[in-house]
Amino acid sequence: MQYRQLGRTDIKISEITLGTMTWGEQNTEAEAHAQIDMALAYGVNMIDAAEMYPVPPRPETQGKTEQYIGSWLKKSGKRDQVLIATKATGPARKPHNPRHVRGGINNLDRKGLTEALDGSLKRLQTDYVDLYQMHWPDRSVNSFGQLNYAHFPDEVTVPPEETLSVLAEFVKAGKIRHIGLSNETPWGIAAFLRAAEQGAGPRVATVQNPYNLLNRTFEIGLSEFSHREQVGLLAYSPLAFGMLSGKYANGARPADGRLTLFERFVRYTNPQAISATDAYVALAKKHGLDPAQMALAFVTSRPFATSNIIGATTLQQLQSNLDSSKLKLSEDVLAAIELIHQQQPNPAP
Repeated sequence: MQYRQLGRTDIKISEITLGTMTWGEQNTEAEAHAQIDMALAYGVNMIDAAEMYPVPPRPETQGKTEQYIGSWLKKSGKRDQVLIATKATGPARKPHNPRHVRGGINNLDRKGLTEALDGSLKRLQTDYVDLYQMHWPDRSVNSFGQLNYAHFPDEVTVPPEETLSVLAEFVKAGKIRHIGLSNETPWGIAAFLRAAEQGAGPRVATVQNPYNLLNRTFEIGLSEFSHREQVGLLAYSPLAFGMLSGKYANGARPADGRLTLFERFVRYTNPQAISATDAYVALAKKHGLDPAQMALAFVTSRPFATSNIIGATTLQQLQSNLDSSKLKLSEDVLAAIELIHQQQPNPAP
């Protein structure tokens, strides 16, 4: 396992992060604990969660993911051996955004963030989190598969300066160490960096956005921030909800697959994405590679990526995903990936 600098902080995190959004829905508490133990044995040192997890978000399960992490921390006594990242739910401006978390208001202001962080700390059974992230912006943006930006000039939003001022107090109180953004745009990152430079609060260390072979839009306007400003990518959905594993090929719907279980996940199943997936899976098999490991290794190899957030519902899946860290893709494979990308660029943004 390799380790990389977390933004401009003094922390080094593993190139693979353990994702947790299935815990409490598809995974039991015991299974979650087993996943943490396996990941740590491989050298993973960061666990990523969110106050609204598990996904899909439901009132009956909200917070269980953090609770499972908290019970593991209490049982293991290994708080000092692991980095905990979690996220504050943003306002419900889109149809799929949850309206049951903290009453559905969820603005990233003093009231919202204080309630969110205190709830997360209680569930996690810890006094602090290492990386506190804004799950999505406190304004309408073209994220979660939305292609075009729609501007709402009269929309009431919490400005980055106000959000940062609250986060600065959390840092001073020792409740969080560093901050990150998620599902953010180039304008958003620039605004937060500018506000930090002007003394509003802490500097953003990371941005957690989708990045995979079917969605490389991060490269267009955001990757330059990673290089020039050291705001590294924490890549989520590196397997495009399992599509890139090949298990959904030819219309297959395995009983335990997320795309089978939950109808809301249609982002990666349009005809163009299916066609591109078939090409990537065929490429992997041509070179004797596991399709999922090839897809993960590609994400991990990107110079702007700080860490690749992997998730699994079984220990067998998790082990295979963790083993992707040992895979170095050849120049021939990388060239072939680029060719497919040129022919079918970003079919599932």
